[in-house]
Amino acid sequence: MRRKHRPVSAINVTPMVDVMLVLLIVFMVTAPLLTVGVPINLPKVESQSLDAQREPLEITLNENKELFIGDEIVIFDELISKVRAVAGNNSDIRIFLRADTNINYGEVMQVLGALNTSGFLKIALVTKKPD
Repeated sequence: MRRKHRPVSAINVTPMVDVMLVLLIVFMVTAPLLTVGVPINLPKVESQSLDAQREPLEITLNENKELFIGDEIVIFDELISKVRAVAGNNSDIRIFLRADTNINYGEVMQVLGALNTSGFLKIALVTKKPD
């Protein structure tokens, strides 16, 4: 008795699911690393995390005293006009101020004071938890 070997018409989706799960894990691991493009050495402080519902505006002051809004470098004199352009009429926007550990305290306060006197009151200083 001879059997006929017919081709199997069912699609095997297991390899596709495996590839999708690996890609999902890769994107979940790399996505948090892509949020901030300006490398700085944040101070380490014991504190509670802030609950941010909306995406905040990030202003960074690196160790070379260069000022950034997101990844775009700006000079101090143009800081407020650029923040207003990004925020629009919303002076209630949340701003995260990141400064390198090696920056003078007075320079951080100069940026913080300029933002505060311009009507931006929701400003948070970003730190890193100690190891």
